[in-house]
Amino acid sequence: MQTLSRRTFVAASAAALTLEAKSLKTFGAQLYSLRSIIDKDPLVVLQGLEAAGYTEAEVIRGNMDKIWSALKQTKLKPVSLHIDTRMFTADIDKLNATLDDAKQRGFRYAVCPYIAPQDRGGVDVIKKLADTLNQAGQRCQAAGIQLCYHNHAFEFEPVKEGGTLLDVLMKNTDPKLVGLELDIMWAQVGGVEPVKLFAQYKGRIPLVHMKNVKAGIGPQYHERVPREAFEEVGKGVIAIGPVLQAAQKAGAKHFFVEQDQTPGNPLDSLRGSAQYLKSLNF
Repeated sequence: MQTLSRRTFVAASAAALTLEAKSLKTFGAQLYSLRSIIDKDPLVVLQGLEAAGYTEAEVIRGNMDKIWSALKQTKLKPVSLHIDTRMFTADIDKLNATLDDAKQRGFRYAVCPYIAPQDRGGVDVIKKLADTLNQAGQRCQAAGIQLCYHNHAFEFEPVKEGGTLLDVLMKNTDPKLVGLELDIMWAQVGGVEPVKLFAQYKGRIPLVHMKNVKAGIGPQYHERVPREAFEEVGKGVIAIGPVLQAAQKAGAKHFFVEQDQTPGNPLDSLRGSAQYLKSLNF
């Protein structure tokens, strides 16, 4: 009887561990999603996120001071900070002070968020960007922060040498200095399955942006996506379960819901995504 009880206990424990491994225990929100409402009443909005089940926050430096006091009144953990791209490309001498401030506030990651269309180009432009990110990555490393680059769709444009612009960027950046924040929706729009990217760049994607997109969008690289095509995590064409499974296998550490456009109150959309993630087993 004792042996049977022990076997039953071991089996139950194994089942519990398996279940735990198939669910996303913690997830955060990219506060950019709430830009239309958060400055008006930061505490109420952030408490709404917390009540929905979010535990982490990705912050935009542009409005950080406006929401910081409210953020500290919640249990939301500030994990990563999106810093204006010019700080990496044109005003890099100002980056050190920004990184020191981010470190003091508890951020572990700094993100280069966006390359404007007028600053984009082919392989040579991307190689120059890679050099810039390597330099910025050295400064981040010295400050005790990991630098990540956030993709959109243009990086998935094929190049004649083979692969994509993102492949060029990843090949020419130092893995010790520059990671990737993979936005799965923009990868989908660019014609590349997110699951494949996690396998390809295993160990280089610590941060993930989760959102979804309606069918029939892309492949395209100019990012002209109708606002009504942006979907909550649990809707759209991307199968989230396999993506999360691949992401965790590849070493992803933090998952942020970001919905660029929402049909109504963005907090309602983030609640919907949180409800789906809490119910998902994969």
